[in-house]
Amino acid sequence: MTTRLIEAPVAVASVPAIISMAPLTFPFPARGIDLSVRVSAPVCGDALPVIIFSHGNGQSLHAYGPLADYWAAHGFVVIQPTHLDSRMLGLAPDDPRRPQFWRYREEDLAAILGGLDYLESAAPIIRGRLDRSRIAVAGHSWGAQTAGTFLGATHPDPDDGSVVDRKDGRIKAGVLFAAPGSGQDLTEQAARTFPFLYPDFSAMTAPALIVVGDHDMGGLSTRGAEWWRDAYDLSPSPKTLFTAFGGEHALGGIPGYEARETTDERPQRVAAIQRLSTAFLRSVLYPGDPAFFDAAAAIAADPSPEGHIETK
Repeated sequence: MTTRLIEAPVAVASVPAIISMAPLTFPFPARGIDLSVRVSAPVCGDALPVIIFSHGNGQSLHAYGPLADYWAAHGFVVIQPTHLDSRMLGLAPDDPRRPQFWRYREEDLAAILGGLDYLESAAPIIRGRLDRSRIAVAGHSWGAQTAGTFLGATHPDPDDGSVVDRKDGRIKAGVLFAAPGSGQDLTEQAARTFPFLYPDFSAMTAPALIVVGDHDMGGLSTRGAEWWRDAYDLSPSPKTLFTAFGGEHALGGIPGYEARETTDERPQRVAAIQRLSTAFLRSVLYPGDPAFFDAAAAIAADPSPEGHIETK
């Protein structure tokens, strides 16, 4: 296990230092590999809200520093699991768990939600510091699909056609970055590869910020960039959509500027997403906090904004 004390990489004076521990391990016999997580938190402060973050396909707890470090520096405890699809684990192409990656991903988040006592006991940096009444989920790409299920989105179980419903009342809000859209618009190859990727957003009632890029063509859908709006367009209010101008799937570099997935590196875009996502969660988790109103007003007043906000 490593512990690191760092200054969050944000261009703001006097941002608090954060501390991060990894890997923390959850025993998980049914998974075949114990669940490893990273926990990041501000050095100071108590009664801290929690963000559980699900990474994109192939990534790990080591990615998404531009988000995790910023959120931690602004008062959140961020918990990042490594899912079984991670390149870091290197499961064989014929591993029998591969068709069930979607299920293991959801069970990873459920294990964290149910294991906060264990996590606190294993991580002295957060012991007694969590506000369990203020828990959010977030994720990118496949991770956004995973996180969305805990906000109320459902999807079919490809094994038997039953509806998978993971909605959890402990989750108060979410931020979904490049969440996959309607399964009816998948390409033939994507439909074969991801038979579970037929989300129904009609019961995703929890407040959520949906972040998309207007240049995110991807390779999953026949509809192009507008497909990524579905989590906003097809879900009930309250929802907020941020469309990043010029954004591709990595949204300027949220997986990490050095990550090979970043085809549209733009620090200004990442900075706007950092600020807006933090402000959104502050205002949802702390009713009456004007952080999101102020952030939205700043974007509206910017003569060259990084994106556009819609709400419902």
